[in-house]
Amino acid sequence: MTELELLTIGRVSVDLYPQQSGVPLSEVSSFAKSIGGSPTNVAVAAARLGRRAAVVTRVGDDGFGAYIRTALAEQYGVVNDFVSVDPDLRTALAFCALDPPTDPPLLFYREPRGPDMNLTAGDIPSAAYTVGVLWVAGSRFAQEPSRSAVRAVLQRRNRAEHTVLDLDYRPSFWASAAEASEHIGAAVEWATVAVGNRAECEIAVGAADPDRAADRLLERGVQLAVVKMGADGVLVATPESRARVSPVPVEVVCGLGAGDAFGGSLADGLLGGLDPVETVTRANAAGAIVAGRLTCADAMPTRAEIDAVLEAA
Repeated sequence: MTELELLTIGRVSVDLYPQQSGVPLSEVSSFAKSIGGSPTNVAVAAARLGRRAAVVTRVGDDGFGAYIRTALAEQYGVVNDFVSVDPDLRTALAFCALDPPTDPPLLFYREPRGPDMNLTAGDIPSAAYTVGVLWVAGSRFAQEPSRSAVRAVLQRRNRAEHTVLDLDYRPSFWASAAEASEHIGAAVEWATVAVGNRAECEIAVGAADPDRAADRLLERGVQLAVVKMGADGVLVATPESRARVSPVPVEVVCGLGAGDAFGGSLADGLLGGLDPVETVTRANAAGAIVAGRLTCADAMPTRAEIDAVLEAA
């Protein structure tokens, strides 16, 4: 196997998108399926940019799990060697209601839990300790045994370069916000890069103000803090400098997946050794492209598409 450049750890699901826009789920008559789950889509986005990417996750022993494993490898070019099959739990589903399109609600079907929460140390490949970019989602710490398994990975990696923590706070995965703050906040201590929006930063470090959140992330040893500010752009902070990257105007079709495209492009920039501001500028453009499209995995942009958006801007 060609050496991996990016390894993500986290959830996967089959996302079901209404074929009728602007109506409640009760009135939708048909859906189209795609691969979902933020860390998985980050790998898809990076693969679309030419990176050798893999995801560590679990699916159920069912048709949806078979679809995910096959589509990752054959349709999206993501290494599926570390997508294991859970013998007891069904593949997670997520229904998307496209109303409002800027922040469409997701209805998760993960009962009694998603199989990705059953990740153990045995599911983690040795590449996790040497890969150029390791991308870990904050939702990994919501339940055991995933919590302990991924915490051990971070501790063993010992803040090797480009250990990325996506703050990734999903309230429905946690018993309380306080529990999420405890475990996501602790994971910051093992990351070199932290990425999140204002609400996620408040969970992780107790500050929603972008500059204050960046300060607290840097104080905990993070070398690159990326705070997403929605329509106000993105704050990029390092111990030496900080800058604000302007938003890219776009007519939003579906906000889902924009953050995952941002993540895949961010990983690409880290691997390419780009300046942090240039890295985030490209990631911002990637996110805008996907916000103007319907689905997540299928919508991830190519390098040429990102270049075209930046040239037009």
